Amino acid sequence: MTTTTDTLSIGEVSDRTGLSVHALRYYEREGLLVGPVHRTSGGRRRYSTLDVDWLLICVKLRESGMPLADLKRFAELVRRGPGNEAERLQLLDTHRRRVDAQIAALEECRSVIAWKVGIYADHLARGEANGLWDPTA
Repeated sequence: MTTTTDTLSIGEVSDRTGLSVHALRYYEREGLLVGPVHRTSGGRRRYSTLDVDWLLICVKLRESGMPLADLKRFAELVRRGPGNEAERLQLLDTHRRRVDAQIAALEECRSVIAWKVGIYADHLARGEANGLWDPTA
């Protein structure tokens, strides 16, 4: 059994994960954690380092755009334990493909922006920037 000296308060977990206290409570309420959050005799939440590790994964999945429903399903599968690894892999692989598509789209956007930066830089360097894309001309 872990004691309060082995565990972290909700504030400490918030500091380590970047999730607000409100978000941590929401994650717990929505079943996004893989284990129960233990409580002190006074009812205060105490998190383990495994909880923090899981939450750090959740943060990255959410930051990369994984829908809450998919994250919830992933947590549910992990909680069930061995035997559903293929389904977990499918969820993660689908998300990876979605992220790859987002990266490709962003790279295309960056290419257009770099092209426009080059045009403006070239015109400014030659002193020919007056009227560049002037809607009043």
